[in-house]
Amino acid sequence: MVTHVPAEEPGDERGALLSFLAEQRGGIRRAVLGLSEEQAGSRPSASELSLAGLVKHVAEVEQMWVSLAKGEPPAVVRDESDWHECFRLVQGETLASQLAYWDGVAARTEEFVRSVPSLDDTFALPDQPWFPPDGRVSVRWLCLHLIRETARHAGHADIVRESLDGATAFELVAKEQGSSWG
Repeated sequence: MVTHVPAEEPGDERGALLSFLAEQRGGIRRAVLGLSEEQAGSRPSASELSLAGLVKHVAEVEQMWVSLAKGEPPAVVRDESDWHECFRLVQGETLASQLAYWDGVAARTEEFVRSVPSLDDTFALPDQPWFPPDGRVSVRWLCLHLIRETARHAGHADIVRESLDGATAFELVAKEQGSSWG
């Protein structure tokens, strides 16, 4: 998993955006490193967030935005009564299944971003009260939005993991790389 975004070939904006997104995904994935299903589903802080729920949420949100950009319906549709289910695992879902789902979503995101003719290509924003009516955004905006959304939740994941067992992001990077920290 990426912990440092390397310099890209000059002018490879798509590669740079996808690398920064991969870096933030790695932060969330490391937060669940070595945890049991029970630990990943627990809520050890004042928040209602669990690490497993964060994994599910970021995967669903990324999939939804890429589907929107492609003009396709999202794989998961939630209404106002069940929106909270995107933040917790439900019957039959596991941390492993959500991580695998996210791997597929990430691959489709990369394929889409690399295949569009231009990062300036636009698509319509959803008809929601928090978006401007008839608003449009570019694929570049989509990439930046996914980086921001994932980074925000990577920070949440750091706090939840540290609340759970005291492991910090740097310790988890070291553990992932098979070295020690501190």
